[in-house]
Amino acid sequence: MRPDTILIFDFGSQYSHLIARRVRENKVYSEILPYDATVEDIINLSERLNIKGLILSGGPLSVYREDSPKIDKRILELGLPVLGICYGHQLLAYMYGGVVKPAERGEYGITYVNIVKPVGVLEGLNSRERVWMSHSDAVYTLPEEFEVLAYTDNCPVAAFRHKNKSIFGVQWHPEVIHTENGMLLLRNFIFKVCSCQQNWELGDFIKRAIDYVKDVVGDGKAVIALSGGVDSTVATVIAMKAIGKRLTAVFVDHGFLRDGDLEFVKEFFGRMDINLVIVDAKERFFNRLKGIVDPEVKRRVIGEEFIRVFEEVAERVGAEYLIQGTIYPDRIESGFRRLSDRIKSHHNVAGIPSRIKFKAIVEPLADLYKDEVREVAKRLGLPDEVVHKQPFPGPGLAVRIIGGVTPEKVEIVRKADKIVREEVERAGLHKSLWQYFAVLTNTLSTGVKGDARAYGYVVAVRIVESKDAMTANFARIPYELLEKIATRIVNEIPEVVRVVYDITNKPPSTIEWE
Repeated sequence: MRPDTILIFDFGSQYSHLIARRVRENKVYSEILPYDATVEDIINLSERLNIKGLILSGGPLSVYREDSPKIDKRILELGLPVLGICYGHQLLAYMYGGVVKPAERGEYGITYVNIVKPVGVLEGLNSRERVWMSHSDAVYTLPEEFEVLAYTDNCPVAAFRHKNKSIFGVQWHPEVIHTENGMLLLRNFIFKVCSCQQNWELGDFIKRAIDYVKDVVGDGKAVIALSGGVDSTVATVIAMKAIGKRLTAVFVDHGFLRDGDLEFVKEFFGRMDINLVIVDAKERFFNRLKGIVDPEVKRRVIGEEFIRVFEEVAERVGAEYLIQGTIYPDRIESGFRRLSDRIKSHHNVAGIPSRIKFKAIVEPLADLYKDEVREVAKRLGLPDEVVHKQPFPGPGLAVRIIGGVTPEKVEIVRKADKIVREEVERAGLHKSLWQYFAVLTNTLSTGVKGDARAYGYVVAVRIVESKDAMTANFARIPYELLEKIATRIVNEIPEVVRVVYDITNKPPSTIEWE
């Protein structure tokens, strides 16, 4: 059976894949296409997918620029319902003859939109809605066959529809959690406008992922980059089911691990029937990072050194393929797609050197978000200690130290991180939080310890709530807990004299500091 499908045309938005995931949350399949996909591409996809509608994503460029990405207008003549979001909203208006130009004032973050006609995708919305915006251009006039559905104080056409066709545009981002009724808007499009049926399940993914690994690796051998986190663990289980004993899991101790990480991997994976290799590479990683302060360079250096370690192990065991637990946020922030901006290079994406000895790098989870990976982990029968393990960057504590990395600084941030984790978990808050950790800043501050002047480091505590890591809110932690964390850090770590709490959301910040 061909699943009902919504196609997302990608114009370089940081949230294109988030749109696709929101569709899949409703048990409707979705796929992302590049903006320059052709009518012929859609016809070919129709052989295996029942295409019911199109969504045009946001993007960083301006539609009136000559070099800006455009969709083939023949696609808009296929008779499929269309929803444009942000750039896609502007592009539809522009391509049909409307006026798009720089707004008098951009709108970034939370904005309130006035709904004048709650019809179509806006059915059921209130007359005033709290939404999330990120744009500097705006639609100012529409052609005669369109009508305005919503506006803001700075955006005269915040939503529109075609009077006779199922074509809609919204300037805000319904896919992000900060838009209160964003899911209602998307469901209106998926079910009321496109008439989709809920005939797709995430459980289908596991079989496809196993088949994918089998197809790529064939009769060969592979090593898998194992960190002990949920992503690499799920990837490892899938790879084991695909190629069995031809898989070797490689855990690299680069010296930037949290307290207890190495012990966890030894204990947990020691219970599994798997070829496990643990590499002590602390000295080589510290040597490579000497004198490096730029976070992008740090990530690239660490990514390259990881690959070299994996190559060495692969040569010893006769493996020709590298499997990684890369997930979609890793790729999107690394700017892997045309038009999308690089937010930060993830060690396992942009940190991979151009010349490697592997035949291929296999990434069975590359199209999933973290919460989808956790759902797959549950379906695979993995324990809660893995399913709910908080994310930890591959470069580890090296990117939780602002500036140069030394063994002494790593030990400071490791102790601070342990205190944060202990107190949050002791308070029973850990299951409701996305991440909670400490950052060693490069700021020194004056303090008083033992009636004497002290001059030492400032540690920042970062605790956030999120669903998918693409957006996040700082957690409103009780002051008593924050005080307990701060008191322990300055008392137990002599080099630290001050603790601050990061109350910045993502965006504009990222979750990690580097």
